Parts: sequence; C-alpha cells; structure tokens
Amino acid sequence: MKKYTFTDKKDTRSGFGAGMAELGKKNPNVVALCADLVASLKLDAFIKDNPQRFIQCGIAEANMIGVSAGLALSGYIPFATTFANFGSGRVYDQIRQSVAYSNTNVKICVSHAGLTLGEDGATHQILEDIAMMRAMPEMTVINPCDFNQTKAATIAVADYNGPVYLRFGRPVVPIFTAPDQKFEIGKGWMVNEGKDVSIFATGHLVWEAILAGEILEKEGIDAEIINIHTIKPLDEQAILQSVSKTRCAVTAEEHQLNGGLGDAVCQVLSRNMPSPVEMIGVNNSFGESGTPAQLMEKYGLNAQNIVNAVRKAISRK
Repeated sequence: MKKYTFTDKKDTRSGFGAGMAELGKKNPNVVALCADLVASLKLDAFIKDNPQRFIQCGIAEANMIGVSAGLALSGYIPFATTFANFGSGRVYDQIRQSVAYSNTNVKICVSHAGLTLGEDGATHQILEDIAMMRAMPEMTVINPCDFNQTKAATIAVADYNGPVYLRFGRPVVPIFTAPDQKFEIGKGWMVNEGKDVSIFATGHLVWEAILAGEILEKEGIDAEIINIHTIKPLDEQAILQSVSKTRCAVTAEEHQLNGGLGDAVCQVLSRNMPSPVEMIGVNNSFGESGTPAQLMEKYGLNAQNIVNAVRKAISRK
C-alpha cells in the first residue's frame, strides 16, 4: 500500500480562505458574499485585498443567494458563503429557483458541514445537504478532503461555468495531498490501488480510509482507495473500473446514508455491475453536541468501522 504521511494539520475552511485569497489576485470577476460569518469562512485576506469585491449580506441567507444570482447574470463570479446548514436547508427554495433552475454561475461555499462542527450540536450539524444538492438539476457537488485539496477546488470552481455547492469543515485534519495538485471536477483521485475491495471515500473520511487501508494491509487485504471529491457529476468510470477488479465496495462519508455518496455509488453499480456494498455514514439520525473526535467515534465514522465494513463486504462476494 502506498504510504501517506502528514507534517501539518489544518481545517479545510482555511483551504477555502487560501483559495479565495489567490482568486482575489488572479480573477477580477470573483466577488465574495457572506452571511455575517467572515471569520468562520476565513475571508479576511480576500476582503483586505479586495474590499470593493466583498458584500456583507448579514444574517439574510436567502437574500444573499438572490444577490449572488443577480451578480452572476451581470457577468461576475459570486462566491456565496455561510455555514452548510444555512447554505442548503435554509435557502433551498432560493437556490432551486434563482440558481439551479436559472443555471446561474453561483458558487455556494459552505463551512461547518457534518458532525464535526462539534459542540454547536444537531441544529447546526447538517447531514442532509449532499442529498439535497445532488438531487437538484444543474448543481455540481464537491466535498474535498484536506486543506490543499480544498484550496485547489476553490480555485477550480471559479473557472467552471455553472452552479456549484462546495462543502468543507471546521476541525483540523491531516494535510496529505499535494500543494500543487490539479483539481479536476468530476474526476476521482486514486489514493491507493488494490485488488480485494474498493473503498470510495469523501471529505474527512478519506484520511480515515487511508488509516483503514493500513490496518487491512496487516490482515493481508489489499484495499483500493479512491477519493470521490466530486459527488456530482460522479466519476462512474472510476467506480466501475475499480469494482470490476475487486467485486465489492465500501463507501465512507460524513453525511446521512440516505442520499449521499453511498447511494450514488449504489445507483451506478446496480445499473451496471451489481456488487456487495457496505456504507459508512450516519444512519437516519441527527447529531448531538460533542467534540469532533467523540462524535466521529460515536457515529462510527472512523477507520475501524471502515475495516469492519470491508470484512463484511468481502464476505458477501
């Protein structure tokens, strides 16, 4: 198995902030909007260099989406930023009508996604957003895994024409992808080639999948790990090529099992290559208050549970 190490940890929202700072220097059409969460979205550097290209919308997320749509129709590239819960559930109607239905070039960039928001609890921990956004026509859904990949994704979506939902988080996580990577929307990233099981992971669960692969290697199980950072459009070719070799799969995500990456992978396999699939995610439950580590442990979003799922998937071949 290919070995991955890290020398630093950072939150993925800081990767977004770094990407926005770079976009502020290279793309004069990029405009940032925020719903009273500048510090949380790490927009300080962008605003300092480009005060004329920042709009503080206040605690009025629906209005922010409408303003963003207007800016997009005027030729700008608006990045509408807030917490994931507010940038999906609270404004679903506005996104559907003014962004997706109209196919406007709005980038909805949301932090504090999933359980790892932590102590703020269930009211702020959105676990349904991927399902909502991937069901929406015209919407692209991206969920990067670390600081470097989030920065690269932020820069990439500015060049992509169409609505995007970019999801990232608050906790510090290992940085293990290349700082100079090219982010390809809709293209899965091969983390490790293997022959016994395919592990499709996204977001914070990619690192847990790598840790699981190391445990499995000691058991003589050769896991193929693919980072599905773009959940829509899904890299169906990568999924089918991998499972045609391994004949079973495990999916891992910090999201509800219903409607997320696991469901997307199962749809592809059921149509083309029916295979045993085990899914790691939150099972029909809201979250609760706790540290990110405590919540990941309680809800089974960790390497050991991926290992257990792999054993089960292999037994079903």
